[in-house]
Order: sequence, then structure tokens, then C-alpha cells
Amino acid sequence: MRVALFLTCVNDTLYPDTGRAVVKLLTRLGVDVDFPMAQTCCGQAHYNTGYRHEAEPLARHFSDVFREYEAIVTPSGSCGAMVRELYPRMGERARAEGRGDTLAATLAPVVPKTYELTEFLVDVLGVTDVGAWYPHTVTYHPTCHGLRGLGLGDRPRRLLKAVKGLELVELPGADECCGFGGTFALKNPDVSAAMGADKVRNAESTGAQVLCAADNSCLMHIGGTMARLRTGMRPVHIAEILASTEEEPAV
Repeated sequence: MRVALFLTCVNDTLYPDTGRAVVKLLTRLGVDVDFPMAQTCCGQAHYNTGYRHEAEPLARHFSDVFREYEAIVTPSGSCGAMVRELYPRMGERARAEGRGDTLAATLAPVVPKTYELTEFLVDVLGVTDVGAWYPHTVTYHPTCHGLRGLGLGDRPRRLLKAVKGLELVELPGADECCGFGGTFALKNPDVSAAMGADKVRNAESTGAQVLCAADNSCLMHIGGTMARLRTGMRPVHIAEILASTEEEPAV
């Protein structure tokens, strides 16, 4: 299978090790991974802030770059949800505004074959045991876009439970938002900080060494709160855990 890695802006800029982990993991599982160098932002930040029309050229470009691949894999539930949920809405809105079906037709090819990493592993490759080793106590935070937008369900937990050496402990209030929400954290900083502190206190109560999630934007927010509260916990993307092996362990 030939797939494309859609790394996303946040990961490309701040968390490139997550992208490397995805390539390492998928290659180990026999997948041929390409990284299209022409990829840019999917338009999520623009769309969610109200700049719908400004997001359209980015969405068109995304489709141009990725349409020829069998699958598009991203280590980001929020960007995956942008393509799967909001690209169809963009096409429908353009049609309702009397601008025809061109945008919908342009975006349609990429929508059904865009996958968040964990659903690609479980649903497409049909694996939960990826041969990982990670000897730490971990608690898992299901991010809002993954939980509500993509409906990832128990896929990430099933993958984590199969990791050798990993002890998975449940996170109290796991389905509550961490408070990031992209520009929400900028526009409502006090509320965002309070929600982040609640999430970190719940995580700390588990006694886990690591808080894991499938979206680095949320981990950035949670990790910053952890650092300020001096918890000693580490935020780690699930891709980096699943890519870790006894021969090549994650740090």
C-alpha cells in the first residue's frame, strides 16, 4: 500500500519527531510512505476562525497534492476531522451560495481516504499489536476532534493495551475538553487555563508517568500546564509510543 503522510502545520513546525515516528511505525508494518513536499495547511485554522472563503484555496491545494494516493494518514485528529467533516460542508456551502459544484467535486476524492493514524492502523491495516515496547505507566486523553468528530472510540486504547511493558491507567474525566480548542485558548485564556488545570489534575491523580494523546495541539496545551504546575508527567504522542521497540526505544 502506498500512502501519504499528512504531517500538519503544528507537527511540522513544533513536533517533527511525531512525523518520524509515524514513518518508522508504518514502514515496520510494511506500508510504503510518501511525504509530499508540496503539502501545506489544510485550512482548519482559517475555517474555525470564520474565514471560510480564505480556507478554500488551501483545501483545493490539499486535494491536488493528495488525491492520487491510496490513503492519507495524519497524526492529528483535528486536521483529520477538518478533511472528513468540514471539507464536505465547504462544498455544500459553496453550492448553497450559488457557486456551483466545482469545490465539492474537487474535495470529494480525498475525503473518504483520509485517516487519523489509529483508525488507519485498526480499520485499514487490521492490527492492534504493532510490535511496540514502552515500559511506562500511561494514561490516555481522547481529544475532542478524535472523540466526537472522528469517533475514534476505543481504537487508541486497544493499540496502547497491546504495547509490551506499558501499563494503561484510566483518566478520570477523560471525555472532558482540555481547554485548547485552537483560537479558543487565545480568545478565552482564563477559561482555557482552568480547563487545562482540571485535565492535568485528573491526569496527575492516576499516578501515570506519561499522558498520551493522538493530537499534539492538545498535548502542547496540556504539557504547558503540566510544566507550570510542575507535575513531573510527560505529554507524549501515541505515534511515538507505538513506534518504540526494545531495539529502538523511545526516549
